[in-house]
Amino acid sequence: MLIHGVIASSRLAISGAFESIATSTPTSGSSITFSTIPSTYKHLQIRVNSRFSGTDDRIDLRFNSDTGSNYAYHWLTGDGSAASASGAATQTSALGVAYATGTANIAAAAIIDIHDYASTSKAKTIRSANAWDTNGSGRMRLSSGLWTSTSAVSSITLTLNSGTFATGTTIALYGIKGA
Repeated sequence: MLIHGVIASSRLAISGAFESIATSTPTSGSSITFSTIPSTYKHLQIRVNSRFSGTDDRIDLRFNSDTGSNYAYHWLTGDGSAASASGAATQTSALGVAYATGTANIAAAAIIDIHDYASTSKAKTIRSANAWDTNGSGRMRLSSGLWTSTSAVSSITLTLNSGTFATGTTIALYGIKGA
């Protein structure tokens, strides 16, 4: 139920506020790229319903193939009985989604928002909420990130730090209309 709650929380009451840009259903490999992203939306949202071959994995985000130390992130994780937090600056990717399952092929879900992605006058902020099964119980993580570039985001690469995507994974990119 925790995973479904994360997905359901992404719904807006405004009909047509989200438009599908692209969807990927990888069954192997460790990265996917959404390229030629139009600049016609206010924000972007990535919805992840995933399975990984690894037991402790993480999806990192990179924008416009930037592999420099131009990212920062922090996160808070909890499981109902304990919580932990951390952060890092001058990173080579933004931490978009993290899963530490201890078991391969466990389902996980996430919503990742990228604010003002088309702006050329400010850095880009990222917000993520994700949840995953830990073989019978669950965890949730709230993350935020920063890409210090003022370039408009025209491509997004999501990369696993270990393991590969497994059958059943769906990653969808949406544009969010703004006022």
